[in-house]
Amino acid sequence: MTQVSLHKRVYRKKDGRMLYLYGLKPHTLPALEEGELAQEARSHARWHPLRQEWVVFAASRQGRTFLPPKEFDPLAPSRPGGFPTEIPFEDFEIAVFQNRWPALSPKAGEPPQDLPVPVRDARGECEVVVYTPEDTGSLATLSSERRVLLVEVWADRYRELYAREAIQFVMPFENRGEAVGVTLHHPHGQIYAYPWIPPILQRELEAFRQAPVLLELLPHLGPYTVCEDEHTLACVPPFARYPYEVWVFPKAFRPGPWAFTPAEVRSLAWALGQVVGKLDGLFQRPMPYVMALHAAPKAAEGFFHFHVEFYPALRTADKLKYLAGTEVAAGTFAMDALPEETAQALRAVPVG
Repeated sequence: MTQVSLHKRVYRKKDGRMLYLYGLKPHTLPALEEGELAQEARSHARWHPLRQEWVVFAASRQGRTFLPPKEFDPLAPSRPGGFPTEIPFEDFEIAVFQNRWPALSPKAGEPPQDLPVPVRDARGECEVVVYTPEDTGSLATLSSERRVLLVEVWADRYRELYAREAIQFVMPFENRGEAVGVTLHHPHGQIYAYPWIPPILQRELEAFRQAPVLLELLPHLGPYTVCEDEHTLACVPPFARYPYEVWVFPKAFRPGPWAFTPAEVRSLAWALGQVVGKLDGLFQRPMPYVMALHAAPKAAEGFFHFHVEFYPALRTADKLKYLAGTEVAAGTFAMDALPEETAQALRAVPVG
């Protein structure tokens, strides 16, 4: 189990959305004035008959907030008499709230019934995880204490969301940098809780069902290692599809952070800080990336090995990694950098 120092305050916003304030000490500040009410979410899913997967349609997301000025940062703490943000408190440590613009929602509504393909509801959950009240920062610059708290928060969200009968898979993730489509610069991540198991995770589930893939690879990952300690390994996978792709996973089998020991929580927090620090130091600029936590889908806890995947968007200091025709249209990636060499380059980057 994770550490017991986590404090959690549950607050219902005036539009009905839930806000959770997490910290190493109790949060007792009074609430301030809130802004306009969120519109009711509407979305549904349509079946793609060739790819054999669900596609979510949420037209209301077209109007979501896009790169606002600093003084209108919706993820900042609110100030008395100032711009009312999503977090109506003057301070917090980590805040999690239901997304104003969700693709998946408990109130998604019924799907249309007059379409030529199968449809289903998109009743799930989309949450925003605000790492810090500060408007700048990263997993590399957060204090070690704050990173540990973040891992604890993820573990708590996993437990709460998986307790809902309809939820089949939960994925915390972070989109970082405008190059990958970030619409808010404030340090934050998201959590999607799906009412089905997405196709990539279904493939991983079947692979882990057949064999403990990561544990079998572990003894062979020396040349690919970026950093490690007693409990956690970070490596460029030998089969990387992005030049500086990094995977992070516990050396002992764990289905997700909810099953970590306190030492493993601290270890994962350390490794994530190291990886982002090395990615940022590689080209001496913040590395845009997508980071996703892959924990066991529901009912796969006995064999699915938790791991974190980083997909960095730069292939050189001034060149983005764009997906080519073979990658987008055929799903076959073509790499122009060897994992052994990119791992060596990342390993050599000093991190304080």
